[in-house]
Amino acid sequence: MARPTALRTARRLGVTALAASLLTALPAPVAHADDEPALKIVGNRTEPAFSRADAVSQLVDVETEADSDHDGRRDTVRMRILRPKETDAGLRVATIIEASPYWGGGNDVPFHPVDLDEDGLPDGRRLGGQTRLPGLIGPSVPFSGYTDNYFLPRGYAVAQVDSLGTGDSTGCPTSGGRNETLGAKAAVDWLNGRARGWDPTGRPVGAAWSTGNAAMMGISYNGTLPTAVAGTGVRGLKAIVPISGISSWYDYYRAGGGVVAPGGYQGEDTDVLAKGVYSRTDREICRPVLDRLTAEQDRVTGDWSRFWAERDYLRDVGRIRAGVFAVHGGNDWNVKTQHFGQLWQALKKHDVPRKMWLHQAGHINPMPLRMEEWLRQLHQWFDYWLYDLDNGALDEPPVEVEQADFSWRRQSDWPARGTRDLTLRLGARGLGALPGVPVKQSLTDAGRTLPAETLVADPDSADPNRLAYTTGPLPSDLRVNGVPEVSVRASLDGTSPYVTALLVDYGRDTRATAGTVADTSQLVCYGEGIPGDTGCAYRTAHRTETTDFKIVSRGWLDARNRHSLSREDRVVEGREYRLEWAMQPQDHVFKKGHRLGVVLISTDHDYTLRYPAGTRMTVRTGVSSITLPVAR
Repeated sequence: MARPTALRTARRLGVTALAASLLTALPAPVAHADDEPALKIVGNRTEPAFSRADAVSQLVDVETEADSDHDGRRDTVRMRILRPKETDAGLRVATIIEASPYWGGGNDVPFHPVDLDEDGLPDGRRLGGQTRLPGLIGPSVPFSGYTDNYFLPRGYAVAQVDSLGTGDSTGCPTSGGRNETLGAKAAVDWLNGRARGWDPTGRPVGAAWSTGNAAMMGISYNGTLPTAVAGTGVRGLKAIVPISGISSWYDYYRAGGGVVAPGGYQGEDTDVLAKGVYSRTDREICRPVLDRLTAEQDRVTGDWSRFWAERDYLRDVGRIRAGVFAVHGGNDWNVKTQHFGQLWQALKKHDVPRKMWLHQAGHINPMPLRMEEWLRQLHQWFDYWLYDLDNGALDEPPVEVEQADFSWRRQSDWPARGTRDLTLRLGARGLGALPGVPVKQSLTDAGRTLPAETLVADPDSADPNRLAYTTGPLPSDLRVNGVPEVSVRASLDGTSPYVTALLVDYGRDTRATAGTVADTSQLVCYGEGIPGDTGCAYRTAHRTETTDFKIVSRGWLDARNRHSLSREDRVVEGREYRLEWAMQPQDHVFKKGHRLGVVLISTDHDYTLRYPAGTRMTVRTGVSSITLPVAR
């Protein structure tokens, strides 16, 4: 998976001398005697009482339920734990887990070619210079981040887990496969006495210091595993914080029945990612598993299949027992906004306790953007779920959305209550509420060489390679929040099966981009430091650009999948079809005086596969439209 900025950055199956005790559920916490160590709780909030510098470091290899390398032995995951030293004297604590395939480093991996010939086969060209998974080089830094500095002094253990096939774990990486879910789940099971574990000498070891309560959090892949594990219904996992996490891997590498890349990583796929993170010592045992990924991911049709169903976590949302604090960036084109949008709707459907932050940046950790408030709410969330403190974590508005001016709006739901659909017709003279006289308009696909940003510029000029429809200057601000939906009557003549819609804000303005920049004048110390780890961080601010337009949302459809994601239907050249598809959900205000635009193209250079240029796409105006979820 394309990596977040912050991340660019078991083996033994011994005898079971302690099997009976390890496989028995841990008893409920008991009150400490006066001379025993205890949490410091003030005003229903855990407070610093323990030393990060004196923390106990522990390595455990935990047995999983999987045998993904097919060696006849159950896979194991390596778990690195830091816990207050008082846990050796009777203190029992909850644990915050970050499971990741990145702790062990990674490999240079060639990407798949995306320029195809007329038959849809690779033309042999390679992507210039983009053959490495960023941030996967070099050894990991033990307990990087802030959870140990901030939470360990407050009475939490923190743990890193090497995902299967990576680092010091066994098994194989499968880019979201069931075995990876079971691998990370094993850590929760071990903390609850349901899984066996061994220290590096092979001696069986349990977690007598654990309350059994655990949280999982992380960003990107590390934020995907919490949702996957929570969907198993595992007992003891009380809270998860998926930051820019994947909710369905099909929607990461596919869209609308076609092969569509994560932003910035054209040519990546499940096999490329798995090979990139395959860092366990035995570098040969997983070759058959990786070859199977290449075969089953199907870069030819892009259709939904059993392969993708295994990697769809939305189907298991009803089994989640944990409180979910979801975080995503509105400018995240790596793990696209669809992932938080569909997860949020599924959580609502099953009445899972939840809250959400939607910020203006991209694929980033929100902590340095809003440091004190992030730590306050995260701390409150963990105290509530892991220590059962009555601190009002569910009493505050569950949704916070960052505005264009970087202020934050609190609201009771997302999309905002009162949001209504506004349908605008694609007309011969622009975008409006009335259909107008239907006419046919055509474009010639040039997306193989021209990026979308070039094709949407200057919508009033004649451009044979796109169709642009705009409103007049808006009389007032217009807030679009939710999923825009496109419906067009169109025909295709040529080799490219893709139709792409772009929602564009036209109007000169200074807007947030995906990036952030450190403010080196503001160093904030948020937790206890140790040599080599100060417990401090610089605040960050949004990186902005002043431009004449911004592509707000995108949507893609393979016209062969107009009826179903799981099967193709032949497209007859020149025949007109009703094509309907969704765009990426967004929360964006089109300002008064700006124009709202819809631009249609075929190939999207940075996302779709790229067939030879020249496909002709003809659209019938008047009966084609976009429907926008509009809030007050």
